[in-house]
Amino acid sequence: MKRLIFTFIAVVTLGVSAWAKVDLVTLPTRDTVQLTIYDSADLTLARESRALTLKKGLNKLQFSWANTLIDPTSLEMLAKEQADKIDIFDLTFPPRVKDLGLWNIQSGLSGKVPVEISYLTSGLGWRAFYMGTLTPDEKTMRLQGYVRVTNNSGEDYENAQTRLIVGKVHILDEIAQLARRQYPYGRPGEVVSSDSIQNLGVEDTSRSMTELNLGAMAMFSKVVEAAPKEIEKEGLSEYFLYTIEGTETISNGWSKRLPSFDTDAIPVVNLYKFEEERYGNSVVRFLSFKNDEEHKLGQTPIPGGVLKVYRSVNPAGDLSYEGQSSFKYIPVDEDVELNLGAVGNVVVEPKLMDYRTDNYQFDRKGDISGWDEIRTFAIKVKNTREVPVEVEINRNFETNYWELTKSGEFGKYEKVDKDTVKFTLQLEPLSQVEFEYVLTTCHGTRQDEVNR
Repeated sequence: MKRLIFTFIAVVTLGVSAWAKVDLVTLPTRDTVQLTIYDSADLTLARESRALTLKKGLNKLQFSWANTLIDPTSLEMLAKEQADKIDIFDLTFPPRVKDLGLWNIQSGLSGKVPVEISYLTSGLGWRAFYMGTLTPDEKTMRLQGYVRVTNNSGEDYENAQTRLIVGKVHILDEIAQLARRQYPYGRPGEVVSSDSIQNLGVEDTSRSMTELNLGAMAMFSKVVEAAPKEIEKEGLSEYFLYTIEGTETISNGWSKRLPSFDTDAIPVVNLYKFEEERYGNSVVRFLSFKNDEEHKLGQTPIPGGVLKVYRSVNPAGDLSYEGQSSFKYIPVDEDVELNLGAVGNVVVEPKLMDYRTDNYQFDRKGDISGWDEIRTFAIKVKNTREVPVEVEINRNFETNYWELTKSGEFGKYEKVDKDTVKFTLQLEPLSQVEFEYVLTTCHGTRQDEVNR
């Protein structure tokens, strides 16, 4: 198991050679750790609390991040108690010593002092995924949300409180690239002269964090405690913060599934769409709902992810797979329509029954300058399912100059735009309907006549 190495130097020394001979005392393991992981960038803020045993006077604390993806220039330490008696001077990086930093701490007391150490790291990421279970009548759905946290940071995080940030972050440098830099740890491309190496054998460096445009940086000023048996969610400007219930151990090289939410009986609408220009000869199933209170949601945005949909088929709890869809971030009060893919149990069969031309117009030379094309279509719609379905059929035309007459069970009819009409039908279980329409399109000078 990999751990960040903290050692405490009990004797003040004046040179690297003497410093290397000092007995090192391993500090206690961290008491708590909090991870704040962004989804839009390879960026994680880690906050660790540890109890340092300090001696009155100057103390030195050694920090090693070997084999991890920590950005050393982002390291910060704060005393959580007796802060007026603790002065954390600086963090320096000894030359010719790889992946190691040295804190100089002046203490006005002897004994244990709780401190918080924070830093930026990469290699941690998270993705949301969901499971939807429809009731047998498909009118409502149970929606279960999960997040999968993956740790490739090089460090194990035991009993970590995990917070997830939804929102786009802009970073000047990739943290993984900063973590892999070689000594000295100036900014990439920055030249460090030999004059910056001081007599003590160490280099004073800035402790400033990587420049970030987070918009919500104020949240980093305090630790948010995880409330038991619930998931804390709060807005942070253009970002949203999810705090996962309790703590979890997230080992390096592993992924872990964590629960997000579980909401039952969300009203949903199932719709089957047919449009040859978009979906070919297939009928495509869509599932829609809204992220609002009426749909038992609406408290928080829903992170983008993949939803797998099942249907309960009997009282024993057996499920049938209905399809899946990926979706983007869903804000509060936003509608979402999910494409579950093509189906074979609802069928739409359009057929050209007749074609002819009419209403010819001629120019002065006797050539045809205008005409009408008249097509008769028969549409057969079949529902082979044991539940009622709603089917939406879009028919697109190649011209804006057309007329349409219809007959049969065509359901609700509407003109969508200048070249598209939509038929919406309600089909009972194990049923079929048929209707016809005659489409007349005008061409050439016939279009001018229609305009008049």
